[in-house]
Amino acid sequence: MSAHISNERPQPDKVLTDIVDYVLNYEIENDLVWKTAHYCLLDTLGCGFEALTYPACTKLLGPVVKGTIVPNGAKVPGTSFQLDPIQAAFNIGAIVRWLDFNDTWLAAEWGHPSDNLGGILAVADWLSRTLVAEGKPALLMKDVLDAMVRAHEIQGVLALENSFNKVGLDHVFLVKVASVAVVGRLIGLTRDELINAVSLAFVDGQALRTYRHSPNTGSRKSWAAGDATSRAVRLALIAQTGEMGYPSVLTAKTWGFYDVSFKGNEFKFQRDYGSYVMEHILFKISFPAEFHSQTAVEAAMTLHNKLKEAGKTANDIKRITIRTHEAAIRIIDKKGPLNNPADRDHCIQYMIAVPLIFGRLTAADYEDNVAADIRIDILRDKMACVEDPQFTKDYLDPEKRSISNALTVELNDGTILDEVVVEYPIGHKRRREEGIPKLLDKFKINLARIFAEKQQQNILSAALDYDRLVNTPVNEFVDLMVM
Repeated sequence: MSAHISNERPQPDKVLTDIVDYVLNYEIENDLVWKTAHYCLLDTLGCGFEALTYPACTKLLGPVVKGTIVPNGAKVPGTSFQLDPIQAAFNIGAIVRWLDFNDTWLAAEWGHPSDNLGGILAVADWLSRTLVAEGKPALLMKDVLDAMVRAHEIQGVLALENSFNKVGLDHVFLVKVASVAVVGRLIGLTRDELINAVSLAFVDGQALRTYRHSPNTGSRKSWAAGDATSRAVRLALIAQTGEMGYPSVLTAKTWGFYDVSFKGNEFKFQRDYGSYVMEHILFKISFPAEFHSQTAVEAAMTLHNKLKEAGKTANDIKRITIRTHEAAIRIIDKKGPLNNPADRDHCIQYMIAVPLIFGRLTAADYEDNVAADIRIDILRDKMACVEDPQFTKDYLDPEKRSISNALTVELNDGTILDEVVVEYPIGHKRRREEGIPKLLDKFKINLARIFAEKQQQNILSAALDYDRLVNTPVNEFVDLMVM
């Protein structure tokens, strides 16, 4: 005889209420956090502008039904599209993530918290245009930065101790959860409605990591975050209608998220929600490469120069040992054929081989014409990854969060070059002073890819001045970036 199951509706799971109470009540007071969010906004938009030069990305953009223009809809920066907020969120999210060049968070789970800008900017712009049409004040760009800080925090804190990749789920799941919370706040959901909205994100089907791993690595990983943040907008709007939520979506026996998708384990938390994640966010500045390899690429660039000084080339290399951390081995240590750009930018051997041979690593270096150079695969076959337990420990240490890689090169003549060790990439908080000028240069370069000189200057005047930016209506700022 089966045991009696109570049908009494429970109180919402604490994970849900903690997220909602943080979103509704936390005051962001740290000036460093606001300024870091400003840089994050610039960098995220710039990544999107570079992606617009890739037809594989732009073919996915625009309305669902060709030619549709939504009155008071959200505009997609760098394009002429004006869309409903759900589709605009997909468009913005897709361009932001396409080249794997936006900010990164590494912990038990990793991901890219600026992916949430897709939903945030789309909803803020749509709301602002609607408010202006009604004769009311628009939202300000400070509201966008505020939402970015909160989304970063939710995604990052959930990732600190909880590995979703180890149960086969993709990290864009956290984009959906973070986006629905902050977008729900923007559209004015009550506390109960916001709890319902967040529960809907957890009860949703979650993306598998299939498209990130051999033998199926493919381009969906470049638009999966756009899909997640747009889905979050959809769920927030559904909750706004008064649609019910599912209070024990995590803890319900048999049917809850923990039992179905997390092997029966509950989430663990290292800290309360605040502004820790934005304070410690990792910027991808130098290389469009999966973040676990950033320091390896930097080391490879150093070795390229050393070889050049010695009158040697990559052809003189016999063996390369990559001393690295466990996450890098699990995700980007790849042997065998690489079938497309998405495959290549998640292969540490490829991302080391290109700079050793050419002295560079750009987004274009993942394309077929570069990958066809036989020297790359020859060099890849000479590499071996070895885990350094201390590197792994420091990677998980909340006071360090290093992403260490070390390369040792042995030449054909028996010479062994001094090992090159890089613990912190240039986008790390510990190298922030060095990194920010380069981040701003990256933004300017990306603007120049698609905008005429006069429009570039108008955008820079509004975007670089923090005090001016935070007081600019969202719709007016976005209008500066449309084609």
